[in-house]
Amino acid sequence: MQRPHKAYPVELAQFHSADYVEFLHRITPSTEHLFPNELAKYNLGEDCPVFENLFEFCQIYAGGTIDAAHRLNNELCDIAINWAGGLHHAKKCEASGFCYINDLVLGILELLKHHARVLYIDIDVHHGDGVEEAFYFTNRVMTVSFHKYGDMFFPGTGDVKEIGEREGKFYAINVPLKDGIDDNSFTRLFKTIISKVVETYLPGAIVLQCGADSLAGDRLGCFNLSIDGHAECVRFVKKFNLPLLITGGGGYTKENVARCWAFETGVLLDTELPNEIPENDYIKFFEPDYSLKIPGGHIENLNSKSYLGTIKMNVLENLRYIQHAPGVQMQEVPPDFYLPDFDEDEQNPDERMDQHTQDKQIQRDDEYYDGDNDNDHNMEDM
Repeated sequence: MQRPHKAYPVELAQFHSADYVEFLHRITPSTEHLFPNELAKYNLGEDCPVFENLFEFCQIYAGGTIDAAHRLNNELCDIAINWAGGLHHAKKCEASGFCYINDLVLGILELLKHHARVLYIDIDVHHGDGVEEAFYFTNRVMTVSFHKYGDMFFPGTGDVKEIGEREGKFYAINVPLKDGIDDNSFTRLFKTIISKVVETYLPGAIVLQCGADSLAGDRLGCFNLSIDGHAECVRFVKKFNLPLLITGGGGYTKENVARCWAFETGVLLDTELPNEIPENDYIKFFEPDYSLKIPGGHIENLNSKSYLGTIKMNVLENLRYIQHAPGVQMQEVPPDFYLPDFDEDEQNPDERMDQHTQDKQIQRDDEYYDGDNDNDHNMEDM
């Protein structure tokens, strides 16, 4: 476990516009009535409300994903997890779908400093539109999104025909699904497509967004996936043995979100967790059976074999247009991320430091020590 740094505004502006970041930094619930034009411009309001400590919230989850990418780049771990991340709808200049800062894009940009190609996979029930849009014109990132499409379902994008443009043509893959898809259909399609993608694209690293709203029983979702089915996708991606960044995402039946990501943490750690949830402060949320896993749902599966076969054929046909993995002329690697300097000698020991200042001085887990405190051995953290 590592406590993430809070991403600095300049880091967030590696993708987002500086004016949008600045507005997020200063807007508060008590002042939002003063800025109706800006709220409309940046899409803040109903689906993306302004709340106390909004910017700090963004700094923490984005910092977690940036730090995860940094650790992978420096080979401090093989798998890095940020369950608080995965806010895939945020755009360069606006919020969307309760996503304010797109930590996934920032994490991928970090990975691109060390890897010629990065593969992004999204199993949230909603289309990963913000990440796809960010890399729609490049072949250095391939985005693959499995999601519900049609019936005016948010965000309304993600047709199989959306494949990227210019240098990015054929490097955006969309798998639009209908209500009620089950474990067997989903995992079979997932494994077929992802196997071919990895074989064709040869990524140096993979980012997997594990939105839990694709589980059965989600308040907004409409799939029939069990936790076993959802986790099978995670297990399959892990087997490629590539640097892997895992994030959370959507999920609106909170007890099932907790179940899912706990179980998938076990999968990533090669640890089988007991199905009976042990006593804890939140045990009442898991009544009446107190079990870790949930079964698949019973919504009618509207995904016929012929429909899924057509989707698979379209995706595999598009992959054939990629003759080989794109070559990238790698040059000097830019610094991992920006950390402003501060002079410890100028700190007044008699003054109380606020939490933010303390966070900047917190001892990092990847520091090096001599003797018994040397953390540079057996680094298996994720």
